[in-house]
Amino acid sequence: MASHSQVLVEEKSSVRILTFNRPKKLNALSFNMISRLLQLYLAYEEDPSVKLIILKVITILIIFSVCKNFISMQQGQGRAFCAGGDIPPIVRDILQGKWRRGADYFNVGYTAHYVSATYRKVQVSILNGIVMGAGAGLSTHGILFLYIFSKVFAMPETALGHFPDVGASYFLSRLPGFFGEYVGLTGARLDGPDMLACGLATHFVPSTSLTALEADLCKVGSSDQTLVSTILDAYAEYPHLRQQSAYHRLDVIDRCFSKRKVEEIMSALEREVTQEPDDWILATIQALEKASPSCLKITLRSIREGRLQGVGQCFIREYRMVCHVIKGDLSKDFMEGCRAILIDKDRNPKWEPRRLEDVKDSMVDQYFERVEGEEGWEDLKFPPRNNLPALAVAAKL
Repeated sequence: MASHSQVLVEEKSSVRILTFNRPKKLNALSFNMISRLLQLYLAYEEDPSVKLIILKVITILIIFSVCKNFISMQQGQGRAFCAGGDIPPIVRDILQGKWRRGADYFNVGYTAHYVSATYRKVQVSILNGIVMGAGAGLSTHGILFLYIFSKVFAMPETALGHFPDVGASYFLSRLPGFFGEYVGLTGARLDGPDMLACGLATHFVPSTSLTALEADLCKVGSSDQTLVSTILDAYAEYPHLRQQSAYHRLDVIDRCFSKRKVEEIMSALEREVTQEPDDWILATIQALEKASPSCLKITLRSIREGRLQGVGQCFIREYRMVCHVIKGDLSKDFMEGCRAILIDKDRNPKWEPRRLEDVKDSMVDQYFERVEGEEGWEDLKFPPRNNLPALAVAAKL
């Protein structure tokens, strides 16, 4: 499929309608797709005639991410907005000894996410169905977050021998208490009410209101954030959390996931379930036991560092981390996770090291250092953001 046909563009006056067009791949972000998105983001930011971007879906609607003066409503075709990054081509490149191609993919992807996070105009993302990994990253950066239901929102990377990236160390670290650590380490699946409760979204709009909402937004002819919020407020509803929602367990999550080490988190969870048998805690322990020990440790440190960093710093650090992960110089867990989950699908990865206690702090430290001994490798560098006030860029960094 040609690159331009994977992100369809329709122009209607001041509105640009974008549609992810890889339904058979659950709209997993290919290199062509993310490159096209970056190109469109940069072009629309400079175009004063563009006021609104809509990425459409037929069924359920989610609206995320509104920044200052630009509206971007994003949905994809099929049963998924975006199931994450397109991993199989990266795996093939690694097997051929060409991990740098994968690094190029993440370089362009992180740059697109950073441009979205520092956008001069207001953005709104509308998602539907499955929203995971890179799809979550497309939806969570911005000043105002709006949501219309998703069936699944998750950052399941630790079970794949990876870590929550695309700026996840920034937005997960800013969730209430230690809910971000819980979501990032366990790959927990959230629904719409969960996301509203934890602050990953601020509004719910039912799918039946999509046509009227879209019509009203297209009448605005302005990128005024207050006006956009007022329109969305008029359509918003307030769904209740499920009885089984993990957000009801925030007290337990805070007690356990506030610990300094992953081993201490596990011990705390085990104490909780000993005192009072609980299926949710048992499931949480099992999720951690199935994940890569190395990736659990780098994920926890990444989120903790993200609390003290701007979004740009998080992307730069995550790019170092992901290059080590796909290069495989410190661990082969990424390839093993891809084998177990995506290729052989036996869902029985053989992690190395297998035990948390065998993942030493010195090994974790190396993921956060520059990639040495690779000619031409550089830290992530962003395109000039000359259209942003200097203080705004500094705040985002």
